[in-house]
Amino acid sequence: MQYKMLVLDMDDTLLTDDHKISDLNKKVLLEAQAKGVHVVLASGRPTSAMTVYAKELELDLNDSYMISFNGAIISRVKDDLVLFEQKLTIEQIHALYDYSVKMKTHIITYLDNEIISETDSEYIEVEKEITGMVHRKVPSFKDYVDRPAVKCILLENPVYLKEVEKDLKPTMPHLSVSMSKPFFLEAAQQGIDKAASLKLLAEKLCVLQSEIIAVGNAGNDLTMIEYAGLGVWVDNVTPELRDKADLIVASNNNDGVAEVVQKYILN
Repeated sequence: MQYKMLVLDMDDTLLTDDHKISDLNKKVLLEAQAKGVHVVLASGRPTSAMTVYAKELELDLNDSYMISFNGAIISRVKDDLVLFEQKLTIEQIHALYDYSVKMKTHIITYLDNEIISETDSEYIEVEKEITGMVHRKVPSFKDYVDRPAVKCILLENPVYLKEVEKDLKPTMPHLSVSMSKPFFLEAAQQGIDKAASLKLLAEKLCVLQSEIIAVGNAGNDLTMIEYAGLGVWVDNVTPELRDKADLIVASNNNDGVAEVVQKYILN
């Protein structure tokens, strides 16, 4: 099989634990693009928190794309052209806030390239570190969030948040709900996930489903792992998902992405 598209989750997949692209991963991804393979970053991150990595991999020079906010936005790297965008309504965001208060979790969303919350939390600090975005703590979340936004995240300790996930999905079946980290429970508009946006992008680029490799590690990657012709987990995958992919490679800290590229694209 000649694969034409490689879709990569970022945190805990492409990136090492210190949020870097390893030298080997970078080398083989540049080689893959030189062979004409579309390299696409697909992340729960905001678009602005992906761009520096995309340009490090020369996605802008190779006319490639990013899928951000777990699929809510598809954009072209070289000029920030937005091909697709789907937001939560104000009413949905406010309902999620009410739910988070009831369930005693923290909640954030994103407006004007800032993280918005009513509270502080060690988990919000993690999101600040990952994204490099400013955290705006507001007196009233519902008063401040007065327009649509692409997604919300509920944050709490992993054991409790897993129980919240089980409750939220049937409580709000009109939303797309998934875990991106054990302490991040993400909610987006119905039908929004990485696979749905990957399908749109592949059709635009005339790439068949069977010609796609997707690599990830967490619950928010599952749809694209199942959609791709070759779905791959890195070894640090969330344990209960290990049997949901075609292949498991080395961890994010041990060049798992390079292992895939070398075996299935460069060879």
